[in-house]
Amino acid sequence: MLVFVYGTLTDPERVASVVETFEFVGDATLVGLHRVDGRYPTLAPGGHTEGRLLETPDVGALDSYEGVERGLYSRVPIPGDGTSEDEIAVYVGDPTKLDATESISWPGDGPLESRIYQYVENGMVRVRTND
Repeated sequence: MLVFVYGTLTDPERVASVVETFEFVGDATLVGLHRVDGRYPTLAPGGHTEGRLLETPDVGALDSYEGVERGLYSRVPIPGDGTSEDEIAVYVGDPTKLDATESISWPGDGPLESRIYQYVENGMVRVRTND
């Protein structure tokens, strides 16, 4: 699976401590979401974020590292633009739980994860490879 990474998982040594098999396949830009710092980085609507594309079969280990089961992050499928993959995963963190340094407002109603998915499904977000 391809994953767009923009924080601690851009560091090869960190990735090697989390998953057994991986490869960085290139730099990429996440269009439609910008990085917000906090205890750990997260994303917010608008702008863009520079990062890397990480390929690994060990998504369960990434989910565990990102705290998906604890509600820290949600793994969200993002449409790719210029890759062989139809979708690229990205982890979006809960700004409240991560002590985000700016106020983040996701449009829509319902739980945070639902609003993130709605934003992505409305065509607001794409991953663009930087070949």
